[in-house]
Amino acid sequence: MKQNTTSESCTLHRVPCTQESPLGALRKAMRAENIQACLIPTTDPHVGEYTPAHWETRQWISGFTGSAGTVVVTLDKAGLWTDSRYFLQAEDQLQNTGIELFKMGLPDTPAPEAWLSGELVAGDTVGFEGAVYAASDALSLIAYFDKRHIRVNSNFAPYDQLWKDRPAIPLNKAFILSEQFSGESARSKIGRLLAEMRKQGCDSTVLASLDMVAWLFNLRGNDIEYNPVTVSYAVVSEKETVLFILPEKLTPEVTAYLQGEGVILAEYEKIYDYLSRLQSTQNVLITPGKINYRLYTSIPETCTIHEVNVHPVDYLKSIKNETEIAGIRRAMQRDGVALVQFFYGLDKQLAEGKTVTELDVSAQLKAFRSEQDSFFSESFETIAGYGAHGAIVHYAATPETNAPVLPEGILLIDSGAQYLDGTTDITRTISVGPVSDEMKKDYTNILKGHIQLSIAKFPKGTVGMQLDVLARQFIWKEGQNFGHGTGHGVGHFLNVHEGPQSIRMNYNPAPLQPGMVTSNEPGLYKTGQYGIRIENLLLTIPDKTTDFGDYYAFETLTLCPIDKKLIDWSLMSAEEIQWLEEYHQKVYEQLSPFLNEEEKEWLRIKSFGV
Repeated sequence: MKQNTTSESCTLHRVPCTQESPLGALRKAMRAENIQACLIPTTDPHVGEYTPAHWETRQWISGFTGSAGTVVVTLDKAGLWTDSRYFLQAEDQLQNTGIELFKMGLPDTPAPEAWLSGELVAGDTVGFEGAVYAASDALSLIAYFDKRHIRVNSNFAPYDQLWKDRPAIPLNKAFILSEQFSGESARSKIGRLLAEMRKQGCDSTVLASLDMVAWLFNLRGNDIEYNPVTVSYAVVSEKETVLFILPEKLTPEVTAYLQGEGVILAEYEKIYDYLSRLQSTQNVLITPGKINYRLYTSIPETCTIHEVNVHPVDYLKSIKNETEIAGIRRAMQRDGVALVQFFYGLDKQLAEGKTVTELDVSAQLKAFRSEQDSFFSESFETIAGYGAHGAIVHYAATPETNAPVLPEGILLIDSGAQYLDGTTDITRTISVGPVSDEMKKDYTNILKGHIQLSIAKFPKGTVGMQLDVLARQFIWKEGQNFGHGTGHGVGHFLNVHEGPQSIRMNYNPAPLQPGMVTSNEPGLYKTGQYGIRIENLLLTIPDKTTDFGDYYAFETLTLCPIDKKLIDWSLMSAEEIQWLEEYHQKVYEQLSPFLNEEEKEWLRIKSFGV
């Protein structure tokens, strides 16, 4: 049976808004339905990291374009909660909107629900759109407000009527990723999923995450920038497998493949009706954080719901097969060629005194990658941060902030690409002129941590938190740290961020297993000065079996030189120097055959020079 699992107030500036504004129109709709407060998150029905324009409701209501945040609206006040990445941007974009900025993470900032509990009274109603809230978040909110005798309306979604020029749900054509690249048929994957479900006593499951659906059906698309996915849902059961998708997105080839794999095709919105008609004997497996609340409440109360923190598809997807691994290695090689061509060209431009800006870096990188075979898109927006901009972890240059790269200091570039046979994600920090001893020391300590994680050997069952200190140990000795994770999972021609594994300070129970691809990206950020990050992708591989059990290691997949000019060699151990020499030997051997003589010579100097 379903289980519902799981004050401070802040005075806002009251800025009048017209009835014609989105905020005014929303308040009119709230009054009509006797709703005293409304929550608008950034998420969509698929609870993904990135959102198609159709579901950018929070941006429409507020004008704030950042990738994270929640808007809370009452009948006379409104606030936006977002994190430190966007404080400056939000302050600028919220001017004269009647929406106040709440800075998440600061000790005096209440959570949205805590703030609302001080604004509302017993008997008031909070409204939100259940279709764009993760079931886990919605259940927590409902439980929180229930304790305070505040009602919740999870069907409050007047946006189609209020948002006059609302973008449509994407109708881009989906396509099938050939088994030449995927290495396994959809029918085989479905069979493996059903086997995992049986182990947990379940006979059906609901999939809403777009990368999970994409992997299971070998289905790809371009509905979301940087992520090759297509808007869809799926229900898999012992009885049948149904893909819910807008028919306009299907081509004859896609339809033929899916039907040939035993997949039934249904209209996208029909999933809610389909779930409501599930037999009462069904044991339904779900991950509450990965399906929306409307889907959750569509499952009949008579069904038995089995909740898991990590869905079997996420485990199956994270462990790449031999075909996928071979493809990723090829993608890394092509990506490495593009990166060398770019860095060679950048060095040449700077040496000639030409002006190169942060936006130029992004454009040139994309241009070189797009010339490579099987290139599909970038895998995320390039971070090119010169000087102090490098200290902003998720910095993205705009025409207003676009800085020229001067012949001094360091430049941080975090970028990646989607190829049909693999996804890449790499960060390099390079010197573009004279650097200080402090920069060298900081860079070397980050490099040492990067290497120590790269050469780690660990027993079966090890989780990322147990390895995280390897990357941080040298900066911890200096009283330094970085706030992001050390490593995240990476998909195969899918999302650049995927679970279930991670390497970070907080506990994640998912163990690192052979076939998983995980980033290794320690960093250091000195506000107003510079940022340093070095990132490669690692493949977990078997190492040895002893009397103490099975042991694993990492294979470094990324191929691109690491800047030696920034190294303080007196801090490097013999083991670390050996790893660096062997890595550069591998980079040179794998990339040089695809370079012209000038590029090859540049790579030789970067690899073997000091």
